[in-house]
This record gives sequence, structure tokens and C-alpha cells, in this order.
Amino acid sequence: MPKNHFKVIALTILAPAVLFCTVSPAPAQPQQAPYPAMAPLDRYLIPKPIDEIALARSAAPASISDSAEVMVLGPQGYTTAVKGSNGFLCLVERSWATTTDDPEFWNPKLRAPHCFNRQAATTFARIYLMKTRLVLAGKSKAEIVHAIAAALDSGQLPPLQSGAMCYMMSKQQYLNDSARSWHPHLMFFVAGDAAKSWGADLPGSPVIAANDPEARVTTFMVVVNHWSDGTPAQPMAQ
Repeated sequence: MPKNHFKVIALTILAPAVLFCTVSPAPAQPQQAPYPAMAPLDRYLIPKPIDEIALARSAAPASISDSAEVMVLGPQGYTTAVKGSNGFLCLVERSWATTTDDPEFWNPKLRAPHCFNRQAATTFARIYLMKTRLVLAGKSKAEIVHAIAAALDSGQLPPLQSGAMCYMMSKQQYLNDSARSWHPHLMFFVAGDAAKSWGADLPGSPVIAANDPEARVTTFMVVVNHWSDGTPAQPMAQ
């Protein structure tokens, strides 16, 4: 999931307490990063694999996810909990799926169910799986960026396949502290910075784009009108 993955219109009302001083105003306090470092590992884990399997499968309609491979996160990385038969891969991404400069890179609340098609599962998803292993090995953000770049350059991570996409239609998703569950949507992956070629983010266009230079991929998002269980979703604000 790229850094600016969720373009949400939000109204924020700030109501700070104001202290007056007869001599001079108090100096402004620097704003602290909300998640400056990785939390204890158990805060990122889902204790029961059966719960993580169900959450992962909620990314897509049952007609797709019931036959998909499902991976769950453990202390060493993701492992296959359910073998699939249709080429799809469902898993629940954690906060480090975003770019390393995202302020919520270490947000332990993030749970983002994805269901990748075969083209994405064998290429794009492997970037996230490698990133997870590096995170759990205690690598720094700089080391993670360097390792991913080296793996892409060497071919250790394969090039993105044409047609790579995934479903993100889980009603239980928590995408970040602002977007929370946002909207059900589909994501399409294209190599490089390709937003203009899709007409994304233009007035009236239903396509939202986010470029991730670390993964060397542009993600295109198209919001849909229902969750994976078939219930209607809140329409996007115009």
C-alpha cells in the first residue's frame, strides 16, 4: 500500500488550550511523530490464525476468496495457512506496507486485507513479503529501502506482471487513523509513475492514483459500491 493510498476529504477542528502570559507567549512545542518506532511485535499479530484467515478472506467476495491461498503473519514472517486452487492470494497487510516516510509506518492498529490475483501474487505481493521479513529481522528503514531496491535491480524480486490487481473490499479493514475503513475498492498495479496514462485524479475521473517510488509501482484505485459480503457501502464524497 503506497504512502498516499487513501485520499480522504476530512474536516478537522482543532481546539487547543490557550495559555496567556503577561510577559511572553510560551514557545510552541514540536509535534511528535505518532508512531516513532516499531511497537512490540505482539501488537501487530492476530492471536488466532483462524481469525486472520477470516479477515484475509473478507478482502474479496467469497466466490474468489474461498478458493484462494491464505497467508498469516507470524514472528518470522508470513506463512501459508490455507492452500489455494484459483491463483489468488489473500493476506492482511500491516502498517509497513506503506512507504518508509509515512508517519504511520509503525501504526500497530493497521489491518488491510488484500486478495491479489495471480499476476500480483507472484510479483507485487512479493515486495511486501520481503519487506515484512526485513522488518521482523530488525532492519532500519534505510536498510529496508536499500534491500528492496537491490532485489528489484538484481531480479531477486521479479518485474511486475501485466494485469496485476487486487481486491480490498473488507468491511473490517483499518487502513490508517484518518481513513479507517474508507471505502471498498479495487487496486490495479502498473510499473513506474503512470498516473497520467490512466487519467487518474482528474476532475470527474473515478480513478485515484498513488505512486510508490520504493516499490517502483503506481497503484490505481477504483471505489466500488458494496463490501465483499454484498452490503452497500457509503458513497464517495464528490
